[in-house]
Amino acid sequence: MCGIVGIIGQKPVATDLVDALRRLEYRGYDSAGIATVENGHLERRRAEGKLRNLEGRLLQEPLSGHTGIGHTRWATHGRPTERNAHPHMNGKVSVVHNGIIENFRDLKNELSAKGHVFESDTDTEVIVHVLADEMAAGAGPEEAVGRALKRLEGAFALAIIFAGHDDLMIAARQGSPLAIGHGTGEMYLGSDAIALAPFTDAITYLDEGDWAVLRRTGVEIFNRDDKAVERPLIKSVASSLLVDKGNHRHFMAKEIHEQPEVISHTLANYIDMGEATVSVPDFGVDASTLSRATISACGTAYYAGLVGKYWIERYARLPVEIDVASEMRYREPPMTAGGLALFVSQSGETADTLAVLRHARAEGQRVASVVNVRTSTIARESDVALPTLAGPEIGVASTKAFTCQLSVLACLAIGLGRARGVIDREQERALVQSLVEVPRHISNILRNESQYEAIASLLSKARDVLYLGRGTSYPLALEGALKLKEISYIHAEGYAAGELKHGPIALIDENVPVIVVAPKDALFEKTVSNMQEVASRGGQIILISDADPEEVGCRVAAHIAMPKATEFASPLLYAVPVQLLAYYTAVAMGTDVDQPRNLAKSVTVE
Repeated sequence: MCGIVGIIGQKPVATDLVDALRRLEYRGYDSAGIATVENGHLERRRAEGKLRNLEGRLLQEPLSGHTGIGHTRWATHGRPTERNAHPHMNGKVSVVHNGIIENFRDLKNELSAKGHVFESDTDTEVIVHVLADEMAAGAGPEEAVGRALKRLEGAFALAIIFAGHDDLMIAARQGSPLAIGHGTGEMYLGSDAIALAPFTDAITYLDEGDWAVLRRTGVEIFNRDDKAVERPLIKSVASSLLVDKGNHRHFMAKEIHEQPEVISHTLANYIDMGEATVSVPDFGVDASTLSRATISACGTAYYAGLVGKYWIERYARLPVEIDVASEMRYREPPMTAGGLALFVSQSGETADTLAVLRHARAEGQRVASVVNVRTSTIARESDVALPTLAGPEIGVASTKAFTCQLSVLACLAIGLGRARGVIDREQERALVQSLVEVPRHISNILRNESQYEAIASLLSKARDVLYLGRGTSYPLALEGALKLKEISYIHAEGYAAGELKHGPIALIDENVPVIVVAPKDALFEKTVSNMQEVASRGGQIILISDADPEEVGCRVAAHIAMPKATEFASPLLYAVPVQLLAYYTAVAMGTDVDQPRNLAKSVTVE
């Protein structure tokens, strides 16, 4: 959720810390702060709200330390106030933290009984006091951290600095990602490599349970048993990726417009364009013998998985179970050994999804993942990682990551269909061709954005909005409703169109816009019947379809004309107008499009 950074430098680090935090602000922006070691003392500056507030504070009260840590917060424990902002510190130690300390109440009670006084409402502050407690018992910084980690329960990533130690920073990870950057006489730390991109492309990722001692000359890494270990140093591509909006007003708009390019890159990773064939990695299991596949994910990634379920069942004739990871992890469902379990996550660090992955592995499943970060925990713990090539997605509301996930799942469905003998060579060629045409179709969709501004004016006045769809358009209805909720704060719900008469129709009147995702496919006439039910009750229909609106037999308030495409490819295309509707509605309402309230990009804690 939160973003953490650290630098042991040869010059004042405050400006560089803030620059690194700016690249991590998508992870949380309720408050921000930095702390440095200055003349042997710890000094910090914190501010409620977004990073610009901290920058203003630093202009008035600069920091000159050469070693420092920084944090941008997504609040879990305690309100987003300066009092609860990180770093937390006392006279000896300062800590920034991403995650949740599950036993913080027990530790707080224990330490309070010893006379420790707590100043915040956070779980993080207990780490400061645990470390101070160990140091008061005679432990040095490294020994204190080693002991403290064994007292903490939960998921966390930590960066710690100490008074009197200008050439020392200690990091630890358990359930939350951390990357170490190597410089010349300098060392860096960040929640992901993109934070370190301006400084270095030499990255070491900590494994689960690792903790590390950083000095200007290098790093020593220890595993959870305190044994020294080596972790590979890799060259990160993040340094070549510019994190700016280009000519767009918001990152979300930029990322919507990047979809033709990133979908092309993703498809090219799985399709031989010359032969019109799909190549997916060997899962280590005979696809023809599979009796079931299991998909799990959260949020938008779950809706991508739901589309994948439709595709895999239809084109590979393989039954698919799918569930949201936050529920599935606690159901601990029984799984037949040798089965295929598929996980979808943009960050590759989603805590609930990772928990289900580990359950699936314990149940003897072959584990595959669809991820946008190849070095992420989910990717590393999978037998096979199927990368999306979306590039960094800064807007909290997922757009290009979603369509790249769909691209991978579409290729997977074709590959499984061929391996199981369900589709022949000519059918494969036809399906591949329909995918190859997707970037062009999306480019055409993006050329006519003015219509969305007019529709957004209508939606911005609504208190409730319904989305309807059938077949693979049903997950698109769910995704459209989620996008609108996320960034405009308008209540919206997605429904399978056939379920309209089973309850939701009671909500419809002339004040309720109903957005209908209705490609002219085998289910189109069924959806038309539902539209007529809406129209007869005064609902304002916004039709997204490649059909002529005259064919629906009722009045529509607006029609978003879509290009003709195959039923197989339509989810990739119809994702774009639901994104644009949400985007322009949020703009019309003046909300923070890229950083909507209460949300964070990467959900690395429960």
